[in-house]
Amino acid sequence: MTAIVAPALFRTELVRQIRNPYTLAFTIGMPVAMYLLFGASMSYAAESVGQANVSFYVMVSMGAYGTATAMSSLCSLAASEVGQGWGRQLALTPMTMSTYALTKVLAAVSFAALSTLLVFIAGIATGAEAADTWRWLAAAALALGIGLIFGLYGLGVGLAFNSDSAAALASISITFFGFFGNVFVPLSGVMLDVAKWTPMYGYVALVRWPATEGALVAGGEDPLWALLLNIAAWTAVFVLLVRFGVLRSRRRR
Repeated sequence: MTAIVAPALFRTELVRQIRNPYTLAFTIGMPVAMYLLFGASMSYAAESVGQANVSFYVMVSMGAYGTATAMSSLCSLAASEVGQGWGRQLALTPMTMSTYALTKVLAAVSFAALSTLLVFIAGIATGAEAADTWRWLAAAALALGIGLIFGLYGLGVGLAFNSDSAAALASISITFFGFFGNVFVPLSGVMLDVAKWTPMYGYVALVRWPATEGALVAGGEDPLWALLLNIAAWTAVFVLLVRFGVLRSRRRR
């Protein structure tokens, strides 16, 4: 019986990505650095935001950003490898394409979990606080669980562009979505209205929910249904992107 996950490939993929300075910088280094810059180092870091302080608010935001970056960049890289002919090499081995895909996804989830863990450790070390322990666990679970949708985004980008630059494009676009999605700096007015339509907005707002319960720094609040609708709508868009990428990759063969 064929294994669901290939342990040797999983270990190789982890070592490969750990040795990749680009992966370390964008999926691990940058989220921690952004937390320290926008959270821990600010004079208002200890002020309250809902059921937590500002440091916690920024910490969970950067944990979500790191997860989205890891899932999108590593899944896009896997898709590009298949599009460039790696699938034909797999056909010469006992490994199935589903085993290959699940192993790659597990590697991406592992890096996402590592990114979130390191951001949370930085938060613990620099005064991030929440009213209850479960809020830490809930924020981490939401970041990793819902962040899987950005694996779809990365897969679609990798299939559509089929090049070594796909991973860079995926992670850079996540950073772009973050700046315009109320992730790094609290937005207000027209910018906040625009942000609510972006792919990172609903995801990060829901990750913040254990701390904010929907309250916005600029005033007002997000209803839970609106955040869930944002996530559902963008999940559907990412699925269509994957479908487009599959069709385009087939035309190239």
